[in-house]
Amino acid sequence: MMRVAAYYAPRQDDPLFAEGATWLGRDPESGAPAPQPNIPNIGEVTAEPRVYGFHATLKPPMRLKEGRQWSDVVEAATQVANRAAPFELPRLAVSDVHGFLALRETSACAPLQALADACVEHLDHLREPLTDDEIARRRRAPLTSQQDAMLLRWGYPYVFETWFFHMTLTRRLNAAEKQVFMPAAEAYFARAIAAPRQVSDICLFVQPAAGEPFVIEERLKLRG
Repeated sequence: MMRVAAYYAPRQDDPLFAEGATWLGRDPESGAPAPQPNIPNIGEVTAEPRVYGFHATLKPPMRLKEGRQWSDVVEAATQVANRAAPFELPRLAVSDVHGFLALRETSACAPLQALADACVEHLDHLREPLTDDEIARRRRAPLTSQQDAMLLRWGYPYVFETWFFHMTLTRRLNAAEKQVFMPAAEAYFARAIAAPRQVSDICLFVQPAAGEPFVIEERLKLRG
């Protein structure tokens, strides 16, 4: 069944777009494979994030309720985009996030939090509720009581107060792998993350069917 998500992704003319695509091995705009850097085992280490494409989550992937269509998603996300103004994204840095590597902002960004909050809230009426099996799978990871409450209400444990910006670069790494991939990622992304950038749109990603890669279906400009 199709899933949709609202993500941040760099603009195609941003060097970070190309570097994120080649690091993960897939262009999220076209879906085409991209040649990865010459780092041992990078194909396997990036296999999981490659499915989702280079992005940061605003509204997590969701199935649509019966009777809802793609046009409903575009309409709801456009309403969010029309109320939000473009803003500067803080400088990014390669970080260890509970064992996996990701690009994270180096300072808090209130407009970024507000955009994620608005996407979660204003698209949620389109979301098919999680099944009991999906809830059980999420609970296999240790969740705080607040995260569990978010899971039950919003279908994802990391939203609103528990949300954090991250652009995933690897699966979870062991200590030896981290010693290889942390410095490799820092060197690889150094030029791109040094450049200033704006968040100027909401990217709507689509996964046509389970197991298939997510691709950018539409970019909605922030016009507030």
